[in-house]
Amino acid sequence: MFLQCMAVGAGGFIGSVFRYLMGMIPAFSKVSFPLHTLIINIAGAVIIGMLVKASQSWDFLSGHTLLLLKVGVCGGFTTFSTFALESAEMIESGKTMQSLIYVSASVVLCIAGVYIGKYIASLIQI
Repeated sequence: MFLQCMAVGAGGFIGSVFRYLMGMIPAFSKVSFPLHTLIINIAGAVIIGMLVKASQSWDFLSGHTLLLLKVGVCGGFTTFSTFALESAEMIESGKTMQSLIYVSASVVLCIAGVYIGKYIASLIQI
């Protein structure tokens, strides 16, 4: 369990730093649309998809390495990649309606969560 946590933590550090650095690219800050977040989320989804597919054929992409890359790096870079993977896996397994509910609920509830968080913060004067 300790090595798994270290792999996730190390990967999370790497992913978080990359996300931070990408957010600092000047071209992204000149646009009112959150382009940097969209690009980061799309990149994370592409990367996690590649990792999952590659892990089916490449033995070195298993265990701690896959944990470091998938949960750590992609999770630190963006949790949207995990969301996208789970949605795609539901569709692939024939659970299209469940996937649509998951996608809709995730988007609506997470946006609502942002507003709820802002409201709570305003109540306690953060």
